[in-house]
Amino acid sequence: MDIHEYQAKEILSQFGVGIPQGALAYSPEQAAYRAREIGGERWVVKAQIHAGGRGKAGGVKVCNSDHEIQAVTEDMFGQKLVTHQTGPEGKGIYRVYVEAAVPIAREIYLGFVLDRATQRVMIIASSEGGMEIEDISAESPDSMIRAVVEPAVGLPEFQCREIAFALGIKPGMIQQMVRTLRGCYRALRELDATMVEVNPLVLTGDDRVLALDAKMAFDNNALFRHPQIMELRDKSQEDPRESRAADHGLSYVGLEGNIGCIVNGAGLAMATMDTIKLAGGEPANFLDIGGGATPERVSRAFRLVMSDKNVQAILINIFAGINRCDWVAEGIVRALRDEPIDVPVVVRLAGTNVEEGQKILAQSGLPLIRATTLMEAAERAVQSWRADQNRNPNLKVV
Repeated sequence: MDIHEYQAKEILSQFGVGIPQGALAYSPEQAAYRAREIGGERWVVKAQIHAGGRGKAGGVKVCNSDHEIQAVTEDMFGQKLVTHQTGPEGKGIYRVYVEAAVPIAREIYLGFVLDRATQRVMIIASSEGGMEIEDISAESPDSMIRAVVEPAVGLPEFQCREIAFALGIKPGMIQQMVRTLRGCYRALRELDATMVEVNPLVLTGDDRVLALDAKMAFDNNALFRHPQIMELRDKSQEDPRESRAADHGLSYVGLEGNIGCIVNGAGLAMATMDTIKLAGGEPANFLDIGGGATPERVSRAFRLVMSDKNVQAILINIFAGINRCDWVAEGIVRALRDEPIDVPVVVRLAGTNVEEGQKILAQSGLPLIRATTLMEAAERAVQSWRADQNRNPNLKVV
């Protein structure tokens, strides 16, 4: 789960990370009032969306008066901000963050991520802040500093000082940098975050270390332990299909093809999508129904997949262990009887109660295409989609 910049800053400040003075606004009038509350002569107005690249897209503006802030935010609110991370559809601006401008002397990149290769938290830092990490890695690879946190020890001060020295921090600011590094690590560890990124972390002209921008992402599977983090979720920034799926305990990922996938398990999902591509097709999405799927759960999954207008065929690939093939078959039949669809449906069942599941499908009288292997199922899904395309050339090809 992602959160907004202002939310990430509030969290990091609770762990000792310095941030500029700022406040949230939901209207142009409130934004101007926030600037007067903060005081000063210059402010930065930032559109709050779940995406990077806001500055280049016009979502970050420097203003010199409250009247300018009101004019700028009137153009922002209700608009779609399109960045390289949002895609062409963009994301709506419904709130802005007004922040006091600070005298920037240096910009630094700082990131904490889970490195799956080492199964450790990896700290990535660079003296070239203000750019995307991909650009930094490509343009200034020598500036990249990497450090691994040993989980049995945590992040000790001496390791933070080593990073600070490598970044060329002035001696008088070393302790602030240590506090910032340890605060970010504690926030990541204690709140089950998967990523903390501060870009840029700035050194100001008056010798302060401040997080000028911040991003945090959290492990969805651990949110039950942190209801205060769950409350920060902003559904307006999420894919509505993924949001609806999450509300029902399902995992949905939207893609750009035309064959919808219903599976159980992330590994099987990846194998299914690879096989579809091998057969000459393109997956439109995949929906993981998880373990112990009831007929109601399968029926709900069907409706979610069909809510994607690009779906022109559905492949159901279930390898039942905890799940039961007869439950899945009942869900398929129920969904198609309640809401008949006009796209081909290919079903491959294997595992627990497969014979009962196949019998339910065979006796349903529904035009289902059955397969016994994954390769056969993928080939039949692609073939049936192409046959439908030939019969109806007006179908959208993705």
